[in-house]
Amino acid sequence: MATLLQVRGLKTQFFTQDGIVSAVNGIDFELNEGETLGIVGESGCGKSVSVLSLMRLIPSPPGKVVGGEAMFQGRDLLRMDNEEIRSVRGNKIAMVFQDPMTSLNPVLTINQQVSEALELHLNMDKKQARQRTIELLDLVRIPDATNRIDDYPHQFSGGMRQRVMIAMGLSCNPQLLIADEPTTALDVTIQAQIVDLVKQLKEEIGMAVIWITHDLGIVAGLADRVNVMYAGYIIESADVKDLYASPRHPYTLGLLGSIPRLDAEIKTKLTPIDGLPPDLIEMDAGCPFAPRCKFAIDRCLQENPKLETVGRRHVVACWVDVAGGKR
Repeated sequence: MATLLQVRGLKTQFFTQDGIVSAVNGIDFELNEGETLGIVGESGCGKSVSVLSLMRLIPSPPGKVVGGEAMFQGRDLLRMDNEEIRSVRGNKIAMVFQDPMTSLNPVLTINQQVSEALELHLNMDKKQARQRTIELLDLVRIPDATNRIDDYPHQFSGGMRQRVMIAMGLSCNPQLLIADEPTTALDVTIQAQIVDLVKQLKEEIGMAVIWITHDLGIVAGLADRVNVMYAGYIIESADVKDLYASPRHPYTLGLLGSIPRLDAEIKTKLTPIDGLPPDLIEMDAGCPFAPRCKFAIDRCLQENPKLETVGRRHVVACWVDVAGGKR
């Protein structure tokens, strides 16, 4: 399977009045064609900033990508000029954002918003773009698409608006779809429908997917691989089955322990992760998770570990083997 995206040393900072915020701290990862990668972690860990950096959507000032490369089909996304990156965004790489109500323009019809990318990237005229928009709305299972195409966003439910956003993302048949917590604002039933929809469309179109979420429960049945992020670092990465069967980082254990389980034979209380996330302005030299970690040793407070291989396609950044003591 060919590599579609290769990220090396990605580093993004925000220059504020209070100091430099180290939002993404030199992360590495790869994505193969047709693969689904889940990126998980709590709010503020750098999930969204990392993919916004790839898309060159970090607001500047105060943000800036200060290091790294992101090779996509042989070209570095971080070093493209403005015209080149615009030809990639919405065309070869599409993005679905968290809140469809704020992502859609309230004064433009659904047809106007979906058709724009078709006219810009595929050089369709308005009639062709309108017909293709109807096909896309049908594809994402919006009922009576022909008659609803001229409606405005407020006339759609939250779930339907998110389906419109997915239709916009798929309009140019992208090689990569980035979904940034697309189900967060939706109820559980609609969440399941959106996840199933993306899985079906992925199989039909053959695109790769990066799914960003704070919920490990969602990626269990969706992703092929999972990157766990904390304080701007990838602290564990593995195939999804390996991560759930054999988590090797204390933070991953904590995330899994906080998921409600309906299949457990014995009812157990959810296990919270004590403490607060670190201050990204004044980062200590040690492991950023050490103050919250029940497995921490002296070395954890002095030196931040690098990712090391602990199994097939399984890497973890931790000085302690949670299954067997010190490394």
